[in-house]
Amino acid sequence: MKKKRRIYHQNIPLQEAIQRWSLLLNTLPPSGEEEVRVDSSLGRITSRPVSALLSSPFYHSAAMDGYAVRFTDTFGASERSPVRLKIGRDAMGVNTGEPLPDGFNAVIMIEDVYEREGEIVIHSPVPPYHHVRTVGEDIVQTELILPENHRIRPVDIGAMLAGGLTTVFVRKRPRFTIIPTGTEIIKPGQRIDRGRIIDSNSYMLGALLLQWGAEYRRMDVVPDDQERLTEVILSALEESDALAVIAGTSAGTRDFTPHILGEIGEVLVHGVSIKPGRPVILASVRGKPVIGVPGYPVSAYITFDIFGRMLVDHLLCQSGQREEVIRGRLSRPVSSPIGQEEFLRVKVGKVRDRYIVTPVGRGAGALMTLQRADGIVRIPEGIELLEANSPVDVHLMKDRYEIEGTVVCIGSHDNTLDLLANQLRKRFPQFSLSSSHVGSMGAMSAIRRGEAHMGGTHLLDEATGEYNIPFIKRILEDRAIVLMNLVYRQQGLIVQAGNPKGISSIEDLTRDDILFINRQRGSGTRLLLDKILKEQGISPHHIAGFDREEYTHMGVASQVASGSADVGMGIMNAAIALGLEFIPVAEERYDLLIDRESMNLPQVEAVFEIISDDGEFRGLVQSLGGYDTRDMGKIFYEHGR
Repeated sequence: MKKKRRIYHQNIPLQEAIQRWSLLLNTLPPSGEEEVRVDSSLGRITSRPVSALLSSPFYHSAAMDGYAVRFTDTFGASERSPVRLKIGRDAMGVNTGEPLPDGFNAVIMIEDVYEREGEIVIHSPVPPYHHVRTVGEDIVQTELILPENHRIRPVDIGAMLAGGLTTVFVRKRPRFTIIPTGTEIIKPGQRIDRGRIIDSNSYMLGALLLQWGAEYRRMDVVPDDQERLTEVILSALEESDALAVIAGTSAGTRDFTPHILGEIGEVLVHGVSIKPGRPVILASVRGKPVIGVPGYPVSAYITFDIFGRMLVDHLLCQSGQREEVIRGRLSRPVSSPIGQEEFLRVKVGKVRDRYIVTPVGRGAGALMTLQRADGIVRIPEGIELLEANSPVDVHLMKDRYEIEGTVVCIGSHDNTLDLLANQLRKRFPQFSLSSSHVGSMGAMSAIRRGEAHMGGTHLLDEATGEYNIPFIKRILEDRAIVLMNLVYRQQGLIVQAGNPKGISSIEDLTRDDILFINRQRGSGTRLLLDKILKEQGISPHHIAGFDREEYTHMGVASQVASGSADVGMGIMNAAIALGLEFIPVAEERYDLLIDRESMNLPQVEAVFEIISDDGEFRGLVQSLGGYDTRDMGKIFYEHGR
């Protein structure tokens, strides 16, 4: 009998889902308490007020190196009438931190006295307890050091130890159990075959829990077996404060999680109008919260960051560790589905005193778009389009300091940019390079709009046969720029290993048995191909797959390697990287177009230094294969001041 496909029970707005979840959380008591050593309490949450057992200092002590005196003995001292005090009777030598001798109540710095014949000579009086740290000057016995529900910092540890404490009561770390599910899921390190997926979600969610102050155990992967999954959930609840069940939350015939949680508990939410993350489940089983986390990695992260963090914060009595939010402007228009609140992953860079925000990708399964993102822009569900230059709030996933030290590189893709980014971070750890791949024309546009420090470009002018400069003169005539060479590279046809279909030239792209994968419009590779097709009189309509586009050379190579395309246009290094065959078509010059106003920025100067003087970087590029560095660092064109 065919299994019936389920539909979402609900598809409610995010705020309503948060309200329902909050109602459950408010029924849960805070996490219990335990006593731990002060020196191992960093990041823990106090469960009681913390008061000093001792005063600090515990005794009157010298605050300076010098002599302890009785302040009354210094009365009348002046330049004309100095006072002499006998060492060992009226003046006692002390070092910083030493107890003040009984009967003495002031310290004169060693620099302010003259020693002569067993006496010190002073020329000015001192007040009582001059340069003396009195008892309790820092901490008074019984004084409150930390309130309840305080996250312990390094300085707090110092204060508690100074106040005589060696242990402190803290909230127990909430105990989570993470249950990955799916017959297709395998552990990291296991042999991967077609149809198998490496479990990364459970480790990612576990790391989030540790970051928030919770602890977790990860169960073995549970296959798609409803009875087995039910047993695992019920067993895990006995030893946990909360559960996260990964995958099986959608409407597939093997998505058992909604049904199981509905049978053994109460499903509060199934389906939230957010993108990504719609099929999230929020439930209560035996009085304990359970989150059904979607299986796509980005959906898993977004939903757990919302609802998992709420849960941990509640149990630890925290208001929430909220990320910094900055205001930036979109570099290009963004459309968004109506009726869903979208969590848009973005790159952020500071160019000309503005934060420029560039989307990096949207797929719910595209984990690298999240890993490479600097932040998240939340687009309300009623907005369908944000125009270019629209102001947006970015919830940062990195420190603002790191973003402000980033070189923003928007333009054509090349693998050497990854090497450049790594070399920059290696030699100058305070800086980073962020590259967005939008094609060579995208580089021209970004520089013209003041949205990038630099961009890769390899535009071949059909009329002159010259690279980049004719386009700069037409598009950027009013901008001050510098054009520097990075590499020469081989462009050609990337085909499957062994070239099973015997592809040898551009003409073969029109064959009925050939499926092509193209680069996006505006990329230098696309313009080169268009030029060759025009010269050879080949219509794009005769090429199957011509309208299928990838945004990087590695994306093209990956499509060929996976068998979803027979051939694509790209650089030799991309073919080498994935063990594919390469048929050369042309050598091209790949340059960096640089905004002159940005050239004095320290992070941009660091990039110049690496390209111009770093023999290690040049050697690394040459080792990739398919590159010529003969003009690396050479300035081909300058315009404006």
